[in-house]
Amino acid sequence: MATSNDLKNGMVLKMEGQLWSVVEFQHVKPGKGPAFVRTKLKNIESGKVVDKTFNAGAKIETATVDRREMQYLYNDGTSFVFMDNTTYDQIEVAPELMGTAPDFLLENQDAVVALNEGRVLHVELPPAVELLIEHTDPGLQGDRSSGGTKPAMLETGKEIHVPLFISTGEKIKVDTRDGSYLGRVKA
Repeated sequence: MATSNDLKNGMVLKMEGQLWSVVEFQHVKPGKGPAFVRTKLKNIESGKVVDKTFNAGAKIETATVDRREMQYLYNDGTSFVFMDNTTYDQIEVAPELMGTAPDFLLENQDAVVALNEGRVLHVELPPAVELLIEHTDPGLQGDRSSGGTKPAMLETGKEIHVPLFISTGEKIKVDTRDGSYLGRVKA
């Protein structure tokens, strides 16, 4: 148990039998009346975002979320299989809990798997990953610095937009949050 004064971004609360993650919070002390905490909460399972207000000092039940570094092994067609790096236990993660992670996830790559009471909540990738360009059309001569982009297929099968000077077979850095090109990887 915690109080509304202990709220932090990313904290997971247990309310009405569901898990909610704190997206934003703000302590408000009006000129008259008691202080309160205004929050924006995201349901971990459904993704629904709601605004909720708590009285200052109100008791709130928190949930324990265990974030473990795991290695992605393979996709067996029905689920994604991860291995715990410390205990070597394998767990299966349903595709609906993966979010956009499969777009940037390669076999043997590490990811953080968030668990609550043995149940997988979601998979978190690092902010940036290095991937190989599987195919992209050649850039036009003289178009090297215009800032234009072209589509490129990554080794994971995800298509992103890259600058015109990038060619097939190059390794690039990609932002896993929005799928944007971040730069070349120097060999």
